[in-house]
Amino acid sequence: MNRTAKTLTVTATGALALGLGLGVAGLASADPSTSPSPTPSASAPAATPSGAPGDRRGGPGRGEHGQQLALQLADKLGVDQAKVETALRTYREANRPTTRPDPGTKRAPKAEDDAALAQALATSLDVDQAKVTTALAEIRAAEKSARDKAVDDRLADAVKAGTLTQTEADAVKKAADAGIVHVGPR
Repeated sequence: MNRTAKTLTVTATGALALGLGLGVAGLASADPSTSPSPTPSASAPAATPSGAPGDRRGGPGRGEHGQQLALQLADKLGVDQAKVETALRTYREANRPTTRPDPGTKRAPKAEDDAALAQALATSLDVDQAKVTTALAEIRAAEKSARDKAVDDRLADAVKAGTLTQTEADAVKKAADAGIVHVGPR
């Protein structure tokens, strides 16, 4: 390699190293608190505030399910639905985790969550805790029954369409009942 080619190679390598160094330094000094805000696209629904209709995040008092829960509890407890919605929202905000759970961490069993929810609602609504516990248990049982029926119907449709054999459908149902797989709405 001649002298000119060596000089060019060294210069190009130096410029590349300098560019990389400046790029890394720029990234390191970037303000981590600013991040781009997501904007809804034509194909994605707009974000909704917590607890607003259409909010698909889980938890008592959230979204359409929360409104349905508030309606059912209000009916069973003989309390105004708006008061129940407020009590559910207050409970949710007071029990919102401050950090993300570790990936391997399991949630508390539904019965423990419902016991704490019943106690909080009983206090907020000035209703006997046993009455709230019974109402929650009845609502949860009806929800489970509806989910089980929906799963059975979907599996029966799959067998009828030839997508699954009856043996396969029975295995899916058994796995769903054991909590190994989740078979939810389409």
